[in-house]
Amino acid sequence: MFLELRHLKTIHAIEQTGSLAAAAERLHLTQSALSHQIRALESYYETPLFSRNSRPMRLTEAGRRLLAGAEVILPEIERLDRDLRQIAGGATGRLFLALECHSCFSWLIPTLERYRAQWPSIETDLSMSFSFDAIDALRDGRLDGVISSDPVDDPELHFEPLFHYPVVLALSPGHALADEPHITPEMLADQTVIGYPVERERLDIYRRFLDPAGVTPASSRQSELTAMIAQWVASGHGVAALPKWAIGDELARGIVIQRPLGDGLTATMHLAVRRGEHRLTYMDAFLRLAREQAGERLEDISLARPSP
Repeated sequence: MFLELRHLKTIHAIEQTGSLAAAAERLHLTQSALSHQIRALESYYETPLFSRNSRPMRLTEAGRRLLAGAEVILPEIERLDRDLRQIAGGATGRLFLALECHSCFSWLIPTLERYRAQWPSIETDLSMSFSFDAIDALRDGRLDGVISSDPVDDPELHFEPLFHYPVVLALSPGHALADEPHITPEMLADQTVIGYPVERERLDIYRRFLDPAGVTPASSRQSELTAMIAQWVASGHGVAALPKWAIGDELARGIVIQRPLGDGLTATMHLAVRRGEHRLTYMDAFLRLAREQAGERLEDISLARPSP
């Protein structure tokens, strides 16, 4: 395309100042350079842009159309330039998040409250990913981040580690396995395993504990609510692999106990973002707050080091 942004600035300056000399001064160009631009445009489009015998310079039909485009495009370019500079400086932006972690509210909600207070110009939103694929929504721009313990290998995405945590088996105090110092996969072969309604291969207890040992539990149950899972466990309707923080209240009340899975099963919580965006100023601020808040709220975690 021959038409460039400088041509729009030229036609706009000439219309505003009324002369080539004044327009050249405003644009910090020589009058000769501006004349060359006009002649090149007229030659390319094979039509005059100004009536040569009029003072001040008068636009032709083609010139008026070019000016109309300049009056629409130039302000939008200025806004775009300003917005990009503000985003780069952390002054404005958008942070729409989704949760794949069903038990993260205890540290994420306080994190967002502190973040909104510190970054009021950043538009924030939070949704649960029960009814849609959050990673697909991140790829196509509907989301800006996904809280997940299940990183995927995707060159378009970056999974920034937040913290590491143990995954424990929650069971009732009267359960047959309550006296075991630790749980082996074979011990769960005749058990009901309660989990979240996601694909089996995304659940740590299957992917990293039962499946490698070739063990399939007798049955399974699902719930979107951590509180419901904890109640089912407490009432003896099954066992569940959960982060320890997710059952903190039930542990404190003694209605649920926890045992390590094998030698200790651990996982890492991540914030998934589009490649490179974790370096944005306002995104980096959220990451630092999330680690800080998790460290204050959660026991038995170790904060992950930020990516360089």
